[in-house]
Amino acid sequence: MQERRSEQRGRTYLGGRVAFNNRWSTVNCLIRNMSAHGAMIEFSDPVVLPGDFELTLYPKGSSLSARVVWRDATTAGIEFLDSKPATTAMPIAAARQIRNLKAERNKLAQRVRDLSEPAI
Repeated sequence: MQERRSEQRGRTYLGGRVAFNNRWSTVNCLIRNMSAHGAMIEFSDPVVLPGDFELTLYPKGSSLSARVVWRDATTAGIEFLDSKPATTAMPIAAARQIRNLKAERNKLAQRVRDLSEPAI
């Protein structure tokens, strides 16, 4: 299969919501990879998407206009119609490392609190 993307996409694991029909119709999705110009979204069940729709990214809640480039029953490749998305994709390895570092920081802060308390 020939790669036709102009830029590399970063792996993500972001929640999202596809909205169309003047936001009367919505479908939750998972954003599996993303770049400044497009993404691959995945659905838990087969879904029929319109050609153009709005994609809301969680947890930030930013919205992007998008159009379908390719699709199958549960996944779709999309192109952003906006010039640049409001959020950038973070590699999944970096997100995991940040989560681990935050957990380690919280453990160390608790240890400092425990050692700082006077012994009775």
